[in-house]
Amino acid sequence: MNIGIVGLGLIGGSLGLDLRGRGHKVLGVSRQERTCQIAIERGAVDDASMLLSILTDVDIVFICTPIFAIAPTIKQLIPIISPDTIITDVGSVKRAVVEAVTPLWQNFVGGHPMAGKEYNGIEWAESGLFAGNPYVLTPIDTTPPWAVKRLEEIVRSLTSHVYLCHPEDHDRAVAWISHLPVIVSAGLIDACMGETDLVVLKLAQQLASSGFRDTSRVGGGNPELGVMMARYNRDFLHKSLLSYRQSIDNLIELVEQEDWQGLEKRLQQTQETRSQFYS
Repeated sequence: MNIGIVGLGLIGGSLGLDLRGRGHKVLGVSRQERTCQIAIERGAVDDASMLLSILTDVDIVFICTPIFAIAPTIKQLIPIISPDTIITDVGSVKRAVVEAVTPLWQNFVGGHPMAGKEYNGIEWAESGLFAGNPYVLTPIDTTPPWAVKRLEEIVRSLTSHVYLCHPEDHDRAVAWISHLPVIVSAGLIDACMGETDLVVLKLAQQLASSGFRDTSRVGGGNPELGVMMARYNRDFLHKSLLSYRQSIDNLIELVEQEDWQGLEKRLQQTQETRSQFYS
């Protein structure tokens, strides 16, 4: 199968490595010639160009651009590709994307691979990035079933765990487990940097190990991605932030009142329920 990838960063490059490894011909598009060359050298694509015209004969196109560029990119693709071409994206927000793109292209299937790193760019692309991780597809009533089936087969070949759901349900869910953690993690880093005693701050930085590294990782990632999450999933992220603030306020109250029994009970609850988020 001929597959196109627009946007050769971490996700696009990793997709290319895996898809080529499964025998597909992969053609890539990037805004930078240097990225095209690196993608070719690393084996992420068979060929790459700064021009969308390289994708004339592809069967599926993965749009791996920032969220704001997805619809404009598809508008540019429409005169180039066949009417039977399937288009999908990898954006972390689905409702806004699906609403914007579906009127433009009937064979569009929203997608979101739940995998990544705190770093971006073709240099960080790796084979097997999606293996064992969730990959969400968000078809709607008007999405052609054959397009969903074909894309699902491709995604399953990456050994991802495929989930199909409505775009709005996706956005509500990821607001809790993806978008909220980014903002909370960023807040943790920001709060730590508020320490006014420079000696204490320096010591904290020197002592920071696995606990701080784990909880601060997503807050130290690509700022553009964080802004896109908040901008395009504002309503659901806002709701989750308010709920989180209430939870923090409750914990503050327990500490202020020296209610150690109550705090222990709360921590026991979180210890027991955390496993429900991991299968």
